[in-house]
Amino acid sequence: MSPKKYTHLFFDLDNTIWDFNSNSFDALYVALDKLQLLDLIGSYDAFFKIYSEVNENLWELYRHGLITKKVLSAQRFEESFEKHGTPLSISGAIVNATYLTEMPLQTKLVDGARKVLDYLHGRYDMAIITNGFKEVQYDKIIKSGLSKYFRKIFISEEVGAQKPKKEIFEYAIKSMNAPKNSSLMIGDSWDADIVGAMNFGIDQIYYNPKIDREKWTSHFFLPLSQNISDILADTPPILDRSPTNMNIKSTKTALIYDLHQLIEIL
Repeated sequence: MSPKKYTHLFFDLDNTIWDFNSNSFDALYVALDKLQLLDLIGSYDAFFKIYSEVNENLWELYRHGLITKKVLSAQRFEESFEKHGTPLSISGAIVNATYLTEMPLQTKLVDGARKVLDYLHGRYDMAIITNGFKEVQYDKIIKSGLSKYFRKIFISEEVGAQKPKKEIFEYAIKSMNAPKNSSLMIGDSWDADIVGAMNFGIDQIYYNPKIDREKWTSHFFLPLSQNISDILADTPPILDRSPTNMNIKSTKTALIYDLHQLIEIL
């Protein structure tokens, strides 16, 4: 099925355009080194794996309003060190502050992001919708040379609603004066980006490099159905975790494993 004619593209930032995984790895290493904590943890790779799992779990709670930003910021480091068997001798808040200072200094982009944005720029009206912290998101965008591509940046803290809540999508759409039927959300988080946009009623492109390419179909846009999980390498229980009132029939979902595919379908 051919895609609709879109006029407005809404991008997630972290791990969709800005390479959060690589940049976070490098930023935390520098932060721990500055705080003289590297020698305490032994294998940094092993520690970062623990941290990544803890951080994602806490972000899930934060997205749904179950913990505060302050709790998330400190606890992700205190819990990570505790699980690693080396309790912190300083507060998690201090580690967090040093880490957030280093984050915007890392400027790696997801493979193909720059080329794709160069192609899309001028052809579409584009914006970013992100759940990240406002004190670092703007700096990340500026220092990575991304500002020129996007007319507006919508950060959940400033909007007062986190993805996947409808309110942040509604705010962005209205601020951009974008018709819903010609707007498209592009992101790597099923819960925050895809379910959120779907429930709001706009089409989505789900970027997932882990898609099983042997099962991937050349039909880019398709109604959401059970077979989506068949072409995901990690096959998460995505439908079971989705709201029952999603606009499944009124929106379409595309699956891509490479950002360069955006050039093919837009």
